[in-house]
Amino acid sequence: MGDAPTQNKDAYFLVLAAIDEGVYLPGDRLVESELAERFGVSRTPVREALQRLETQSVLVRDGRSMVVSSLDHNQLGELYVVRAELEALAARLAAQHAAPEEVRTLREMVTQDMAILGNPQQLSRANRRFHRQLHLASHNRYLIQQLEMVHRTMALMATTTFAVEGRDSMALEEHSDIVTAIENRDGDAAAAALKSHISMAYQTRLMTDASG
Repeated sequence: MGDAPTQNKDAYFLVLAAIDEGVYLPGDRLVESELAERFGVSRTPVREALQRLETQSVLVRDGRSMVVSSLDHNQLGELYVVRAELEALAARLAAQHAAPEEVRTLREMVTQDMAILGNPQQLSRANRRFHRQLHLASHNRYLIQQLEMVHRTMALMATTTFAVEGRDSMALEEHSDIVTAIENRDGDAAAAALKSHISMAYQTRLMTDASG
């Protein structure tokens, strides 16, 4: 009995990570037995993980099957509005509360990510790490929880904007601007740089969707 909560948690995060990494894309059906075999767990924690992801709108039910959700145009816009406001607050708080080591870590992330320009999938993963580190640097647990929910929904986008020509280097410049403001302990500038970053990402996604 004592192992059940851990097994349930593992199944949930395993399925979520597979969606986040693009193993399963919007519209894909998730089969309980196949997931159990893939992850080497029993079907019960997989079933409970799928139910939990359904309540979080990451999955939707289609008959007896579970399908990875997709975002329509309006949902996408709503998501970016919320993301911009919450991440701007995180940047503002990071400028106020981040430890020097946390700020240096953010700067080092930007520097290291320059080496993977031209690799959209690696940059996408690096981008998630950067934003997660920024959230943690806010030192506000409730804000971090809300941002985790937002980024969970971001996984429902089938493509990464880092695949758009020129967006990768531009995004890293924007990351650098955010870190510079945090280094200067300028909360207003950090929030503004973060909002501008999210706005450019949203505009790039809209252009990508329109051309698709």
